[in-house]
Amino acid sequence: MTDDVAALPPDALAQAFVQFAVDCGVLRFGEFRTKAGRLSPYFFNAGLFSDGASLGRLAQFYARALLHSGIEFDMLFGPAYKGIPLATAVAIELARLGRNVPFAYNRKEAKDHGEGGSLVGAPLRGRVLIIDDVMSAGTAVRESIALIRAAGASPHAVAVALDRQEMATEDGADVPYSAVQYVRERLGLQVCAIARLADLLQYLQRQPGEALAAHHERVLAYRQRYGVD
Repeated sequence: MTDDVAALPPDALAQAFVQFAVDCGVLRFGEFRTKAGRLSPYFFNAGLFSDGASLGRLAQFYARALLHSGIEFDMLFGPAYKGIPLATAVAIELARLGRNVPFAYNRKEAKDHGEGGSLVGAPLRGRVLIIDDVMSAGTAVRESIALIRAAGASPHAVAVALDRQEMATEDGADVPYSAVQYVRERLGLQVCAIARLADLLQYLQRQPGEALAAHHERVLAYRQRYGVD
């Protein structure tokens, strides 16, 4: 891990991550339609961490956030599809830091030849940490929990890059809790996020220039309408 990431305390880590995501074009501002049908003034697409350098640095942020969190785990699980490279990269970074843990991931469709099944990698055992990018509805996490439990392991925690801190939806209707809160309070899993919407607002507030100030106003208005603490 590079010194500039390794030495950062949690708040500074979140700000550095937001800057990194903006620099990579992963975090963009404008008008974007979410899965819930909302018009969001920002969009986070972790799929655009699409070269070795950016994916490696992303893994450094995940690893550092996990160290700050104090969450204990025995292995990593990456839900298909975005979770697969994320879990792989984080496993490599953790091994580089002296923590060599196994990892696994799932296929969308079970394989009916060769070794068969829907799971790939190490056998699911012990306390499993699920690695994903953003939780919007928590669907991927619920699917992962079912797979992990079916294999006899314990779904223990989730790590995400960004907590949007906004109301989840159920059956097309807004509910007064976020996907992260649902996972924590109703599913009983710990959650580690590198950054939150509050960190994004803080970043925008500190940036000079009228353009970013306008983005801050729109993101703040969005949070006031859909946000949860």
